[in-house]
Amino acid sequence: MDHPGALEWLDRHINREATAGRIAGLSLEPMQRLVHVLGDPQHAYPVVHITGTNGKGSVARLVTALLAAHGLTVGTYTSPHLQTVNERLAIDGVSIDDDTFAEVIGDLASLVPLSGLTPSYFELLTAAAFSWFAHSAVDVAVVEVGLLGRWDATNVADAQVAVITNIGPDHTDFRGDWRAAIAAEKVGIVKPASFLVLGETDLELRPLFVEAAADRLWVLDEDFVVDADQTAVGGHLIDLRTPGASYPEVFLPLHGAHQVTNAALAVAATEAFFARPLEQGVVELAFEQVRLPARFEVVSHQPLTIIDGAHNPDGAVTVAETLDDEFDIAGRRLLVVGLLEGRDPTVMLEAFDATRADLLVACTPPSPRALPAAELAAAADALGIPVRVVPDVADAVRRARAEAEEGDAVVIAGSLYVAGAARTALGLPPP
Repeated sequence: MDHPGALEWLDRHINREATAGRIAGLSLEPMQRLVHVLGDPQHAYPVVHITGTNGKGSVARLVTALLAAHGLTVGTYTSPHLQTVNERLAIDGVSIDDDTFAEVIGDLASLVPLSGLTPSYFELLTAAAFSWFAHSAVDVAVVEVGLLGRWDATNVADAQVAVITNIGPDHTDFRGDWRAAIAAEKVGIVKPASFLVLGETDLELRPLFVEAAADRLWVLDEDFVVDADQTAVGGHLIDLRTPGASYPEVFLPLHGAHQVTNAALAVAATEAFFARPLEQGVVELAFEQVRLPARFEVVSHQPLTIIDGAHNPDGAVTVAETLDDEFDIAGRRLLVVGLLEGRDPTVMLEAFDATRADLLVACTPPSPRALPAAELAAAADALGIPVRVVPDVADAVRRARAEAEEGDAVVIAGSLYVAGAARTALGLPPP
């Protein structure tokens, strides 16, 4: 099987990331049967398992950098991808190459019939990652949950350290006590031997986490703290304090106060993994090398051009706040936005602070779940936002940048599908 053949085989399977609607009959049994025929590779190494409404991908990459800086071989599984599916599977921060990907998927294809199942696209990729990590003899795997936690395919692994970044309004119908319902699903990644590093500080939700982790629990702003955060050129200079140590004046080359919180979570999770403090120099070395594509990624200046995968209201608010807090925009603000169905376009535009924009270019994400650009434009028009409809993402990016002058800012956001297509349009290689 070659790389195109591997992609074609995967595409024959249902891809729930690309389809809207509820998933009925939630169960881990199909995934358990699938990994069983592979020899349960997910048990061949310790796992740091990460979930949360926002920030889990960033925390996964920060934890990977910290573990690798300690000399460990680290497998990382994330989703979704921006430009190529290979991005989801990486060892020591390097994505799987095409030939190895084809080999891993080919081996998987030969064994799947033994399970008696027809797995989903995500289940197959998850199994492929677990198998590749085992055959590569990684020292540890950092695994990002795809959706919620308890019934996610990744949850066949047993976390040595579980991380829950936050609980927010995503993948919910807002009925009843939706925050508690989401928390209950996410806490499902906490197993009897897991240590939980928790970024959600809502005391009303705390009993759920205490019940799952008991005293194997560190909480943001209580057990580990950001003591200082100064905006610096290209990022933040931060002081962190954990149960094991203090880490003063660490430079984090990322934009946004939310990334400072993610860095604190990553340091605490790594400290919990080793059950000891980290060395200051190792933390500094790890962070100075971190780059996070499509996480408030500055891809050019004059005009300032930023790509962010924010796809829910909390993420959109973070983009707007980071732009205000860390950049002095002398000129106009131009937004390129594309949303998926299920998002309220008015709520999202207000969260992006789009009413301050001088121009909104509405586009359609390259996804079967895309909200048509015209519907987004109608919501913008009702809010009094100057808007143009350019459905193709690449054309929308080119249109906005052609309109922009040196002192202007172009922000591209609304979906990771938009972010990936924008990176490709701008000639940026896959992460």
